[in-house]
Amino acid sequence: MLRLTWVQPEDLIGHELRQAALDGREPSAIAARWHAAGGTRAPLRAGASADPASRYLRLLARDLLDELAELPSRLAEEEPTDLARIKALCPDWPGPVPSPSPRPVTPRSLEAAWLGRAVGCLLGKPVEKLPLEAIRALARSAGNWPLNTYFTARGVPEDLLSQHPWNRRSATTSLAENIDGMPEDDDLNYPLLNLLLLQRHGKHFTTTDVADLWLSELPAGRTFTAERIAYRNLLLGLEPPHTARHRNPFREWIGALIRADVHGWTNSGNPAAAAEQAHRDATLTHTANGVYAAMFTAATIARAATAAHDIHACLRTGLTVIPPRSRLARAIRHAIRLAEEHADFDTVVDELHATYADTHHWVHAVPNTALIAAALTHANGDFTGSICRAVSGGWDTDSNGATAGGVAALLTGDPLALPDRWTTPLKNRLATSVGDFNGIGFDALAHLTHREASRP
Repeated sequence: MLRLTWVQPEDLIGHELRQAALDGREPSAIAARWHAAGGTRAPLRAGASADPASRYLRLLARDLLDELAELPSRLAEEEPTDLARIKALCPDWPGPVPSPSPRPVTPRSLEAAWLGRAVGCLLGKPVEKLPLEAIRALARSAGNWPLNTYFTARGVPEDLLSQHPWNRRSATTSLAENIDGMPEDDDLNYPLLNLLLLQRHGKHFTTTDVADLWLSELPAGRTFTAERIAYRNLLLGLEPPHTARHRNPFREWIGALIRADVHGWTNSGNPAAAAEQAHRDATLTHTANGVYAAMFTAATIARAATAAHDIHACLRTGLTVIPPRSRLARAIRHAIRLAEEHADFDTVVDELHATYADTHHWVHAVPNTALIAAALTHANGDFTGSICRAVSGGWDTDSNGATAGGVAALLTGDPLALPDRWTTPLKNRLATSVGDFNGIGFDALAHLTHREASRP
């Protein structure tokens, strides 16, 4: 996931102007005032830091962020954040799968899910934020295209490595020649936090419980984008759900989605409960489509825990818990249709990038969730096929690989069904700064998760 160290208003205003346009507000007049004053537009990709803003620009950005928040949205009725209004828009809101479950979740299936999430994340780490053409070129030069195993620098020409350097933060731990256990990553930290959340508060936790847990257990330096802004807002004294909106242009990015797995794992066969649990978590930091991405993922996973290898039924279930006319629902349906129509997944990816790359940041929930759905559909839920397609599609590669890997691995129901080349390098060891989990094994995590899944 994108790591941003800043939270200054002048750094946020460009992202907020873009987000305002996406969520149905008309920001052009405010944008004109910002640009006339010398403000810049936020890039779609992370780049070099700008020079520090003047005091005038900083104060102006703060005022304009607040003005943008007050603009009416033409999409407000179609894309609410309130759970009751979301449910009212979902004509097929699901009920529990009839008891007894066709295949109840077990410690073995949960171990597979934890492993699958870790493997997919690790696969995507070295190419996070690289452009699509760079991912393809690096893999091809190593004889690993179509993608079929971890990235490597072995055999890659030096000029190509110089032109497209790996994600320096993670290449030392995530290239095939360097893997030694699962390194720390926010895509695993958040599931660990949600496991702690359930241990302390049970399935009926509140959003305030999530906030309190973060303040006590989540190092501020391990938060990024929407989560970092919400954390700052908590320290300023704001309470949920205001923490999600106050000067937070990342509120529809992918952060809530990467926190959703545990909500699905602990509500096997009950996608509605999984979605509602994900909603209470997500609204600390996100609104509308950012929340829907978490709900869709949680419901998909809750169905996957009981659906023997039928990824298509799982994705259809995920769609039942988000407003059908929302941007996210339309993007997912579009992605699934592309995956069903094209035998070549590169064609699917090219179509998705042509549709979203010019308008959405590479960490936005809409294109990334669509890519995950396309990858799972095109691979028919196969584990290797799903993670490789999700990562090879670019954008937020480690997060997409993690989510696709968790879903596809859960469908197998058994960690032994995952190929050794993926799981052996992890050495059943996870590094983290969350709680007392550092060095824990995935088998132990599975038993802890199963205990929470079994609680009423």
